[in-house]
Amino acid sequence: MKKFFKQNWIYVIGGIGVLILFSLRFCNLTLLPVFADEAIYVRWAQIMKAEETLRFLPMSDGKQPFYMWVTIAFLKFINDPLLAGRIVSVLSGLGTLAGVSFLSFLLFKSKKAALFAAIVYSLSPITFFFDRMALVDSMLAMFGVWTFIFAYLSITRERLDCAMIAGFSLGAAWLTKSPALFFALMLPTLWLFAKSKRSLIKVIPLTFVTVVIGYGMYNILRLGTNFHMIALRNLDYVYPVSHLLSSPFDPLKPFLLQVWQWLVMMGPWPLIVLGVIGLVVNFKKNWKQNTVLLIWFIAPIVIESEFAKVLTARYILFTIPFLIIIASSAFNSLSIRWLRITSYVVLIIFVVQAFIFDYYLLTNPSKANLPRSERSGYLEEWTAGHGIKEVSIYIQEYQRANPGKKIIVGTEGFFGTLPDALQAYLNRDREITVIGVGLNFTEIPISLKESFKAGNTTFLVINDNRFNGKIEGEELKLISSFPKTKRPDSSYQSLLLFQLK
Repeated sequence: MKKFFKQNWIYVIGGIGVLILFSLRFCNLTLLPVFADEAIYVRWAQIMKAEETLRFLPMSDGKQPFYMWVTIAFLKFINDPLLAGRIVSVLSGLGTLAGVSFLSFLLFKSKKAALFAAIVYSLSPITFFFDRMALVDSMLAMFGVWTFIFAYLSITRERLDCAMIAGFSLGAAWLTKSPALFFALMLPTLWLFAKSKRSLIKVIPLTFVTVVIGYGMYNILRLGTNFHMIALRNLDYVYPVSHLLSSPFDPLKPFLLQVWQWLVMMGPWPLIVLGVIGLVVNFKKNWKQNTVLLIWFIAPIVIESEFAKVLTARYILFTIPFLIIIASSAFNSLSIRWLRITSYVVLIIFVVQAFIFDYYLLTNPSKANLPRSERSGYLEEWTAGHGIKEVSIYIQEYQRANPGKKIIVGTEGFFGTLPDALQAYLNRDREITVIGVGLNFTEIPISLKESFKAGNTTFLVINDNRFNGKIEGEELKLISSFPKTKRPDSSYQSLLLFQLK
């Protein structure tokens, strides 16, 4: 042990430093308000926890349930539902961190590359941001990396057990989110690592085993009653193949430009530079490794850009680990002095930019240099849940001050940020009922009026841009207003809490 530490003390200390950097993801984990999809996923997990017959509930909306299954376990000992869901993502990010470092070492046989891959993953704002969100994408990225690792081991070592484990990882990815299909389709690229042409006879069946196990696990979902909804809902997000012939550059071109912006801002851009250096440095010696990694990074992005109807930064998160591994290979073998100096200078710039970005994510997300599309969705518009937790606390305190009093809370919409987030926060209070009452109305919904007439304490929670009535009318009393982050033009939305009177 003493000998090992003496020979590898730099990497041991570096590994400890990486874990310290990664642990920052746990700080202020609920500072960013709940996002629309987070509210839905966490609420599903609560319902599935309470009712065993609804363990396939997400399939009613065409979503796979694996993330929610895992979240159920954390809801058993964490009271804050948003915190429980986000911790699942942080731990998924930890699994991706381990995978990125291990895969870098496997491919390049370099401890230095493995350490730098871990450092870059820990600090990169795009991974830092989404590893702290109660979304399925961090889990998908983790299973994607480990599918690659075990499939690679099954091919290079011709081992059935590794092929089977790769299948389990692929199956878990498939049970998490539909883009896991990319992993299955790209597995044949790993045949490039076969020892010889003759060994292909052995490794091709191993890849077949991996896919069969993965698809077999995916078919567990047939136990649910809404398996068909996954395919139907996927059609809502992607164009048919014929789109390639009718409009090949729309939305391909604008989406690719958008992806470039995300990488430049949230990578941030030095990550791309390191990736280019990595490709140049390893052009001859490790061309197989970088070719396969480049395919696993670029191919899904191009295909999504061509066929996706909507594309956001989190949809490409599962490709980022492979870009990071390419970037880490820049430090694999730097015999040219000017290239070595350039790489370390770019790394320093990356660290400084990433630290600043991550610092704001931990302390004041509104100051973080988020791309316009992401800033709008997570901080400014109806999808951002500013004030929802505060509303739940107010209603809970009101209920405690008035024990036995039935409380009805009406919210805008029927699905999403409201009412799901409020239902998640008030899940334990049986005297409080949260119901959706619609959108864009000028008068108090009839259901809330009837609730008030029946003697219930009745509240209305709604974003101001969806309320066209009088804020202080004869029937409504404004309790509080919770402003969201300001837009570039200084305008902003607010969440309003009313009580019927």
